[in-house]
Amino acid sequence: MNTTYKLLVSCALLFLSITCAQAQKDTANTKKDTSDVDPPAKSHFKIGFDFLSNNVFLGRTDSVATPTLSPKLTYTFKSGFYLSGTMDIITNRPKNKLDGGSFELGYDYTKGENLEWGASFTKLFFNSTSTQVSSSISSELDAYVDYDIADIITPSLSLGYEIAKAGSSGDILLTPSISHDFLIESVFGDDDELLISPQFGLNAGSQNFYSAYLERKGKVNRKGVNAAFTAYDNALGSFTLLDYELSVPFVYEAGHFSVNFTPTMAFAQDQLPNSTAAEKLITASIEKSQPIKSNVFYLSVGVAYKF
Repeated sequence: MNTTYKLLVSCALLFLSITCAQAQKDTANTKKDTSDVDPPAKSHFKIGFDFLSNNVFLGRTDSVATPTLSPKLTYTFKSGFYLSGTMDIITNRPKNKLDGGSFELGYDYTKGENLEWGASFTKLFFNSTSTQVSSSISSELDAYVDYDIADIITPSLSLGYEIAKAGSSGDILLTPSISHDFLIESVFGDDDELLISPQFGLNAGSQNFYSAYLERKGKVNRKGVNAAFTAYDNALGSFTLLDYELSVPFVYEAGHFSVNFTPTMAFAQDQLPNSTAAEKLITASIEKSQPIKSNVFYLSVGVAYKF
């Protein structure tokens, strides 16, 4: 099954799920009114720490695991705008542990109990020793929308553009997904709750970030293979299915505190262009192991306090 066919089948299944759920909603909730916009929340700070067992980007990761600890500070205005800053600390390095960070400006909007959408701009920072696959990216533009259909299923769609560092091309990314929420209230007391949201999605887009990463880290030697590298570059610049992802986020909230835990399985697709003489030359010049694997399992754990 070729990559284009896989992508079409995946999108068709997603559309079928949304259509079936929408039909159920139309039958059972024809009089439901979601025209009221939720009242604005108060402005607040949120400070937290997230830990990734391995830094995975669109199913791609370095040949050496990069467990990452990320302290994060966010200020959210009651209008829905927010400012956020993070640092990335690679915990298994003997030195140069501070790998980089980010600064984000965004806006989130909620209408009623069903519709959410938002947009953001993120400036990324990486030091010269970074081994993250995303280290070839300078900034990100993202937008998303999701709609809860009759408390049965929540389809979501994200569109992003990765702005590359000088000398490289950017990437357009498309991420459709579906999820369902299970809410358990009063887990240990009267004011706490546990939200479990199994989610299935896919990432599609170009892979110029990967081409730039290989060259930037010296994993590809251009000497004597310039023509082959050009063919490789062109192949990685095509829009294709990148990976499927299955995750189960757990979020526990009690008062101002929250804890999150998310196991994720990423099934990487179209890791390299189709086998050609050019690709063989490129693959032969990559270091001992490629910085991506077919299947990658990783965990995310975080704690936060809102005030």
